[in-house]
Amino acid sequence: MIEEMRLRGLGVIAEATLPMGPGFTAITGETGAGKTMVVTGLGLLLGQRADSGAVRAGTAQASVDGVWIVDENGPVAERVREAGGEVEPIGGGRAELYLGRVLSSEGRSRASVGGRPAPAAVLADLAEQLIVVHGQSDQLRLKSAVAQRDALDRFGGPDLVAVRARYREAYDSWRAVDAELAQLDADRESRRREADDLRARIADIEAVDPQPGEDAVLAERAERLANVEGLREAAAVAHDALSNDDELPDAVSLLAEARRAVERASTSDPALAAFVEPLADLGYRATDLVTGLSAYLADLDEGGPQELAAVEERRAALGSLLRVHGTLDDALDLLRSGSARLVELDDDGDRIERLRAERDELTARVDAAAGELTAARVAAAERLGSAVTAELRELALPDARLVVTVEPGAASAAGRDDVTIMLAPHPGAEPRSVAKGASGGELSRVMLAIEVVIAATDPVPTFVFDEVDAGIGGAAAIEVGRRLARLAENSQVIVVTHLAQVAAFASNHLTVVKSHDGSVTASSVRRLDGGAREAEMARLLSGLPDSDAAIEHARELLSLARS
Repeated sequence: MIEEMRLRGLGVIAEATLPMGPGFTAITGETGAGKTMVVTGLGLLLGQRADSGAVRAGTAQASVDGVWIVDENGPVAERVREAGGEVEPIGGGRAELYLGRVLSSEGRSRASVGGRPAPAAVLADLAEQLIVVHGQSDQLRLKSAVAQRDALDRFGGPDLVAVRARYREAYDSWRAVDAELAQLDADRESRRREADDLRARIADIEAVDPQPGEDAVLAERAERLANVEGLREAAAVAHDALSNDDELPDAVSLLAEARRAVERASTSDPALAAFVEPLADLGYRATDLVTGLSAYLADLDEGGPQELAAVEERRAALGSLLRVHGTLDDALDLLRSGSARLVELDDDGDRIERLRAERDELTARVDAAAGELTAARVAAAERLGSAVTAELRELALPDARLVVTVEPGAASAAGRDDVTIMLAPHPGAEPRSVAKGASGGELSRVMLAIEVVIAATDPVPTFVFDEVDAGIGGAAAIEVGRRLARLAENSQVIVVTHLAQVAAFASNHLTVVKSHDGSVTASSVRRLDGGAREAEMARLLSGLPDSDAAIEHARELLSLARS
């Protein structure tokens, strides 16, 4: 339940605190005092779209904070923790939950859940488990087929919800298989073209039979074969420069002579001896180079024009693959992945047959589940109609009769039923859909009667009613107040009303009062008791808070409500 809500800079409200608490809270006030802002503030805390027009004129931002009492280990607390927030234990398995929303005049908003920033969508998730709001727009929604079907399903309770869940599971599975089949049929021609293209490309690669890195090896071999004479000449010149059989001096001989000369003379000067070992090392390295060049010349294979032609021919074959695939690795990758893809594409026929068989099986499951759901709704519809009719008698519609029909409709994720809530306002009248035949006052009472009845099977922690008494008065208003008080026996009920007959039944009466300082209108909220409450009731009855007759009437109403 909502324990407290604080508003700042919202509409005409500069700052106000609304103490709520359990039971039935009535909120009254003069026209323009800001009662609607209370519902607007609740909407912001429940994740509804933020409207910068709600920010008080001349104020940079508006804020709404709420304190909820929740089950310490219930689903609400669990969702808060998932969002990174915390609840504060207060004993008895209960905890306080803080929700907040800040709205700037520029249209930006920030939300907080359990002391941590969170998306507004988290507030909306929590709202589904915390509260049901009914305003004039919600009465209009009751006219929609979807809202009427949802109301029936809520009344059906856990058993009907379980049947609907089984149907939804079967329907979703059927729809997924049906969509896959439709996609396969639509893509059959393009998949055939893809398979033909893959076969041709794989055949080209297999015909060449490339090996990893082969193009680089062949490029190196072709370069060597094309320049074999130049390579031989360079190697021979280097070899002869290092060591030859002619009378001309070579590097090996000169290094050996230098080493011997230094070695002989080093006995006269130790400093010269330091050059003996480096000269010897150079001689050894020159000798190794001679050996290597000799081996290179011996191994140099001229190959001849025939081998060069064969290498170039192979390179040309590989080049055709490179032009298509970019690199040899990409061609080899296609050879591996393309073969697997071909198996998948060639399996289309068998796959389609398997999916058709699966769809037929799921169709039978959906048909059975839809029939079970329809039967459950028909049974619930009869009970709902009878229960709401009984409630309407207590809401000053003694001769009204509510009928809920369940007719075949288009298949959807919610079943195959069209649910219609129909009202016969007096004996002899044919029931007509509330979407067409109910007046505003009748629709208000039908909505309230439905909520009272549904609350017995699908309890909601908090109900908020805005102008639920629109279009009614007198005895009907008294019965509306009485039914709201009954609803408050098991749920928290918050009602924004302009009728004293409704407010009289509240266990907590708040009024939104306004003052005027000549330039800015501000509002605040007061809890009413005793004479202050009687004066507000008198104002609601006659517009005169100090009228003796109106105050007497107010006392009479309060006495009636307490009896």
